This record gives sequence, C-alpha cells and structure tokens, in this order.
Amino acid sequence: MKTLYLYEILAAFHYLSHKRAFLRVIIDFGLSKESVDQEKKAYSFCGTVEYMAPEVVNRRGHSQSADWWSYGVLMFEMLTGTLPFQGKDRNETMNMILKAKLGMPQFLSAEAQSLLRMLFKRNPANRLGSEGVEEIKRHLFFANVDWNRLYRREVQPPFKPASGKPDDTFCFDPEFTAKTPKDSPGLPASANAHQLFKGFSFVATSIAEEYKITPVTSANVLPIVQINGNAAQFAEVYELKEDIGVGSYSVCKRCIHTATNMEFAVKIIDKSKRDPSEEIEILMRYGQHPNIITLKDVYDDGRYVYVVTDLMKGGELLDRILKKKCFSEQEASDVLIVITKTIDYLHCQGVVHRDLKPSNILYMDESANADSIRICDFGFAKQLRGENGLLLTPCYTANFVAPEVLMQQGYDAACDIWSLGVIFYTMLAGYTPFANGPNDTPEEILLHIGNGKFSLSGGNWDNISDGAKDLLSHMLHMDPHQRYTTEQVLKHSWITHRDQLLNDQPNRNDMSHVIKGAVVTAYSALTHKTFQPVLEPVAASNLAQRRSMKKRTSTGL
Repeated sequence: MKTLYLYEILAAFHYLSHKRAFLRVIIDFGLSKESVDQEKKAYSFCGTVEYMAPEVVNRRGHSQSADWWSYGVLMFEMLTGTLPFQGKDRNETMNMILKAKLGMPQFLSAEAQSLLRMLFKRNPANRLGSEGVEEIKRHLFFANVDWNRLYRREVQPPFKPASGKPDDTFCFDPEFTAKTPKDSPGLPASANAHQLFKGFSFVATSIAEEYKITPVTSANVLPIVQINGNAAQFAEVYELKEDIGVGSYSVCKRCIHTATNMEFAVKIIDKSKRDPSEEIEILMRYGQHPNIITLKDVYDDGRYVYVVTDLMKGGELLDRILKKKCFSEQEASDVLIVITKTIDYLHCQGVVHRDLKPSNILYMDESANADSIRICDFGFAKQLRGENGLLLTPCYTANFVAPEVLMQQGYDAACDIWSLGVIFYTMLAGYTPFANGPNDTPEEILLHIGNGKFSLSGGNWDNISDGAKDLLSHMLHMDPHQRYTTEQVLKHSWITHRDQLLNDQPNRNDMSHVIKGAVVTAYSALTHKTFQPVLEPVAASNLAQRRSMKKRTSTGL
C-alpha cells in the first residue's frame, strides 16, 4: 500500500523534473523554484528543515537532486512513522542532516533499505535520481509497478479520502478555516503602470476549448459545501417542503436551496436511533459515480443529521416497470447492466450495499433512460475495514484482515446479488419470485425463500429466453458461495450478447398494485426477520435429555 503512494509521488516528481522545477511540498508550490543560472542551481534557503537536503542546509547551491533527498524523507516517514533526522531544535536537526548516521530499521525489506540508502547520499552527484527519474523507477523496490498504467490513471488507489467535492475543506485544521479571510492589496500602481504589459498578448485557446467554460447561472451553481461542523444551520440555507418517504429512523423531504432556488432531497436522520457516519462517508467517497446518488451537503444540529442529495424526479425503478404493460428482455438488460456495474464498482471498493431493493433504485429524471438510474439509501451499507480502522479494498486485504471478516464481506456481497436477482426476476416475469401478494405473511415469504423454490416456467416465462433463466438461476442460488458475483453476471452470455436479445414485449396483466405490494412485503419480511429463536431451559434440550437418560441407566447398573 505504501509502495503505491510512493510511486504516485514519484510520478509527480517525474513530471516536475521535466519542467525543471524544484519542489518543496507536493501540494504547496509556494517555495518551488526554477533554475535560473548556468549551473542549473538554486541558492535560496527555504523549506521545512526536517525535509531539507544537506546541500540546501549548507547553502552551497542545490539542484534537482535535493528533491530526491526530500522524497527519501517522505518514504522513510511513510514506512516507519518517524523522521530520519529530527533533533530537539532547528540547529540540532540541521547538524544531524549534515553529519548524523542514518538509523535503518531492520523490519524494512531489503529493497526498501537499499532505496533509502541510495536516496540519502549526502553527495548530490552520488544520490539516486541525480541522472534523472528513470534511475529511481528502475530500482527493485518498484519492480512490480506498471508505470504506463500509472500514468494513464488505471491503477486503483488503496485509499480514497472522504470528500464530497474538490472544494471541500472540512479535513483542514479548524484553526485556519475558521479565520476570516483578509484582503492583501498590492502596492499602489505607479503613474506608468498601465504600460507594463504594452505589446504583450496571450490567449490560451486550447484550455478554453478543453474545459468549455459556461456562464454561471442558477442551473449550474452547486450549493456551498458545508460538511461536518460548519456553523450555518440547515434552516438558514434550505427551505423544507413535503415528505418524499418515511423510514424507521429517518424521513426524506424535498427542499429548496434558497440562494439558487434549486430543488434537492434531504434525509433527516435521528442520531439517537442510528449512526449515519458510515453512510455519509461512503457517499462522500463514491458519490461521484454517475449511477450513485450525489451528496451535496451535510448538517448536524446535535439531534438530527441532514443529508442533502440530488432530487430523484423520475421515481422508483419498480414504478417505472409497472407503468409499462410490457417489458422486453433488451429493456431489462439495459437496467440490469447499469445496476450491476454500479454494484461491481462498490464491491471493488470494499463496499456492500446490503439494502438493494426497488425503492432504493431511482431515476434521476423523467427520461426513463437506464443511464439516469441512481442507487440510493446507503443506510445499511458497509465499508470493509481492518482492525486499525483503515479502509481495505480487495486488492489490499489479503495480508491485513482476518479471514472471517473477508468471509462476511463475501456473504454481504452475495446478498446484494440475490437482491438484484429478485429485481431482475420481477422485471421479466411481472411478479415477485417469493411473494404472491401484499397479504402474504412474513413467515410464508421466508419459508419460500428458505426453500429456494421459484418458478421459471408458465405465464410470461414461456416467452423468456433460456439465457435469462440461466442467469437468474445463478443469481438466486441458495448457496451464497455458488451464487454469481457481479463480474460473473457481467460476463454471462445473456449480457455479452445482449444485441441478439429479442425485443418482443410479453403480455402482462395490469396487476401493478398487487405486484408492488408483494415486493414491499417480501423485502419487509427480510428486513424485520420475524423468525426469532425461542429460548428454553437447558434441561429441555435433546442433548440434556439424552445425557440424563444415560446417567440414569449407568446408575441403575
């Protein structure tokens, strides 16, 4: 995991080395400097002392090699959690950088130790990287890195910070974000200041064409991000409207952003009934996916948390399906592909939804296009984490998480596929696989599910292809270990050859109210789990009775 971070930093240094710039801090370019003399050296004494190269400390002039020393400090700090040279004060730290022997922890791999020793050469000419970044890229520590994939941004990062939008600042120290910005006006212009740029002209046409700048209007202005601890209250920014939905621990309402008059949805969560932190973090990390509902704002007044998201104006997926008197396999495949790809994305990030049902799959608008589908309500979603609380994705879990945690994660992912299978079944058949109507009892529904029996013949199934039936049978398999994964669903022939699917629209009875009631009843039965074990005295168990019988028999002998 740390190797991945290091080669991402290395890629940034690679880019800067081609631009002939000396970097002091990866994000902050305030102290960066370009070569200005014939020796390609800079002589300024600036930066964070602990990260300074020896040639910067002694002020004899430094080249790009100084950045590779700083890179070594970053690497050492990431691998060990401490700085390689740090004294009691500034002067002692500088003396250590110039003279102290590097203490190398023996728990580091041989490759890591080798790279660090080569980066911490006090003679810049002998330092790895002095002849260019390719020297470092060829080191054994980066032997498993595919640099081409890295530059194409095809490498999955091991950690994605929770951030709603690029301008979020809630991760910064409140000591600075709470300060009132102060204007720093420049010096008054001289009498001939208007002639400073005489004859100068510059037009960045390529940038303008690339970003296609549009005028700022109420239609494209997003509300100001106010997440986790902003002093403003929800009622100061939004106006509440009618209810959209009501749950056991939350209520969803339509709301208006007063500054832009734009419509949004707000989920008001009672903190005394449920901790919404996991849901919010998942939305902040993955809400930028085109088919996951987008988080706009979060407010916390102590008792309630207000989660502001896009307003889904197209309604529920099931309502859309039931409004149509018929639903072809091609139409069903369009919907299934979008949802499965989205769930696959979440599973690849170590996230399971665990509440995938028709009421949580909505359309963004009235277009009814599959691309406008959004997966919503992550109240029961879970992010896989290690014992130290860090996020873990499948690429990095093998060595960091207990087997039982991985088994539970696989089980939860299989539950997502099963729920998706129920939705798929309803799209094709026009009715649910395990509930016949809203009057079915939870016990009856759970019994049907436990038996794993559902019909794939008769009625509309006579007009459904064998490929669709085969895919369904794997998605609704009783054994979660044999049930299809999202990857297997997407590779099924019914999906890969969807252009060959029939567009015939089977006849369907107008029983939408019965079908929807059956779906609601089925998912309600699963949610509430009405079958509770009845606890009896230990003496009533069969094992205790057998032991008692054996004891009496032995005594009689």
